[in-house]
Amino acid sequence: MSAPVITVTLNPALDQTITLDRLRLGEVHRAQASRIEAAGKGVNVASCLADWGIACTATGLLGAGNAEPFASLFAAKGICDAFVRCPGDTRTNVKLLDREAADTTDINLPGLQVEAAALDAVRAQLAAHGGAGSLVVLAGSLPAGLPDDSYAQLTADIARRGGRVLLDTSGAPLAAALAAQVQPYAIKPNRHELEAWAGHALWTRRELIAAAQALLARGIRLVAISLGADGALLLRDDEIVQAQPLPVAVGSTVGAGDAMVAGLVAGLLAEASLEDLARLATAFAAAKLGGIGAHLPARETVRALAAEVRVDRLQSTPHGVTP
Repeated sequence: MSAPVITVTLNPALDQTITLDRLRLGEVHRAQASRIEAAGKGVNVASCLADWGIACTATGLLGAGNAEPFASLFAAKGICDAFVRCPGDTRTNVKLLDREAADTTDINLPGLQVEAAALDAVRAQLAAHGGAGSLVVLAGSLPAGLPDDSYAQLTADIARRGGRVLLDTSGAPLAAALAAQVQPYAIKPNRHELEAWAGHALWTRRELIAAAQALLARGIRLVAISLGADGALLLRDDEIVQAQPLPVAVGSTVGAGDAMVAGLVAGLLAEASLEDLARLATAFAAAKLGGIGAHLPARETVRALAAEVRVDRLQSTPHGVTP
């Protein structure tokens, strides 16, 4: 039996994607299409994992007033719903999809205002559904009312029970988690999130790798840096690889990073080599780019994409980084 997989989304959202021929500031637009989907980083990860065939539990905090789209998604994909319902409505995030530019403009609305005690309810769900060997994804921002060290608290709880944490967040919650005594097993920052933690720009690949190695030195076992058009850098122990992005048609970039996290989870569960982990994570992200929402195509399609991913093994030296 595989290890239990749990995703935690403390600040989920209903994503309203509005498709436009072209986005022009200051002009009136006629939308070509509009759709609303249950989302949030951990929810997106769970959705992609379910499409891949991995059973998982999704927990976090949902507004009771508009929880139905989430319940429907979980039921349709066979995801165990362990979300804690809170008074109020889950926020709506508006995504303006510009077809001509193949780009998306995000407008993220404020989330729920919750009591600090809500975190204890999530902790109870994690204790009930997880345990030794669990792989837990902590993802996204925090709602108003929760302290910046919420992910650090959950990471310590999970590690105490013998679980592993893959953390995907930014800003103060990321800084608090990385300053804590107990570190997550893995993190997936993008370039800007890593720069914010480092406190300065990371212009070169060598600088990115040095920052990631500093995180490994703190006890993190895997660092995966998403770099957009430059692919992704993955570091584990003394290994460094860079995966090149695939040339795929882009339906929407929303959720691509979450799909990458799902690919990392799938690879970790399969005990994949670092190269294969990079291939699978890149393929998950590329496969998601083809459509709107955090969904994957057939498993065979994703495997075919993974086989096409070019992965370069790098070596760090005092004089730089070499293939």
